[in-house]
Order: sequence, then C-alpha cells, then structure tokens
Amino acid sequence: MKHDISFSINGERVRLTVHSHQTLLEVIRSELELTGAKYGCSTGECGACSVLLDGEVVNSCMVLAPEVDGAEILTVEGLSGDEELHPLQKSFIDHHGVQCGYCAPGMLISAKALLSRTSRPHEEEIREALVGNLCRCGAYADIIKSIQVASRARR
Repeated sequence: MKHDISFSINGERVRLTVHSHQTLLEVIRSELELTGAKYGCSTGECGACSVLLDGEVVNSCMVLAPEVDGAEILTVEGLSGDEELHPLQKSFIDHHGVQCGYCAPGMLISAKALLSRTSRPHEEEIREALVGNLCRCGAYADIIKSIQVASRARR
C-alpha cells in the first residue's frame, strides 16, 4: 500500500509517496539522499540512524515513513548553517569526539536534543542522553568533553 505524506526536513517541506513498510531511514537516505543517518543495527539499539522527530530523538530505522506525515524532522545535515558548523560539530572536531565517524551523526543529534532542554548539562546528564548511541571506537570520554565544551559555546 502507498501513502502520500508531507513533512518538514531540515526546514524544507517535502511531499512524497511512500510504501507502508518503508522506514523513515530508508526514505531519508534513498529518496532524499541525506546520508548522515546511518544503517547500523536496524533494531533500534545502536543510534547510528538517530534523527529529531518533532524535537524528540528517534531511531529512524524503527519509524515507519507514513507515521511522519505532518512532522518536523532534523537530521545531522540540518545542524549546520550555510557557511559555518554548529558549535557541537566544531567541538566534536576540535576535541576528538569523532574517530571513525559512524556514530557521530547519532551522537550529534542526541547532544542537540540534550542542549535544547538543558543549557549546561552535567556529565551524568550527558551520559544519560547518549544511552541509545553506541561508539565502537570507544571515544566516549572525548564525545562527552566535546558536548561539555559545546554547551559553553551554544548558539
């Protein structure tokens, strides 16, 4: 079965026809060619596919595309401005929060959600916000430091 849906992604309105079984991740990557969100586990365990859906972090591999009709979505591509990186992105680069980079989009999205509700999070709050994101490189200490530094330079 097909569904006509309309939603906002990174500030742009989109209209698509999707299949009932398509996930949001499939639509974002294949239809919209936004490849920041990654295929990881496909079971909602790793966080590599995280996006903000109406301001909440979701695993886009677990959301069916027809469910996002009318929603607002933010992917990692929507974090930066036209010519400058978001403070989180810059801090991840400056403080080695990125190693292989596979987890970075999900980590950045989870950090963005955290900083949207808590301006100066403590380390424990950061750890809790990142619970759904796995880093195979083990860069957690640098990721936490990156988020702490970015919280002081927020826009």
